[in-house]
Amino acid sequence: MQQPLNIEQSVLEKMRSLPVEKQQEVLDFVEFLAQKNQVQRPRRSLKGLWADLNVHITSEDIAQVRHEMWAKFPRESV
Repeated sequence: MQQPLNIEQSVLEKMRSLPVEKQQEVLDFVEFLAQKNQVQRPRRSLKGLWADLNVHITSEDIAQVRHEMWAKFPRESV
C-alpha cells in the first residue's frame, strides 16, 4: 500500500494532466466522499427538544388533532 504522501502526489500529478472540466469532476467526487465520511450526529427527538418548554402532548391530543385534520378531507366513494 502506498504511503499517504505518495498517494496525494500521485493523485495531484494525474489530476494536473486532466482538462479543467475533469478536474472539477474530481473535486466534486472528493467533496462527495468527504461529506459521506462525516460523522452524523444523532437526531434529537421532538420530546427532547420540547423538554425545557414544559409542553406535554398526549396520544389523545394527537388522535384528536388527526381527527380534526382529516374530518373534512374529501373521501372517494367506492
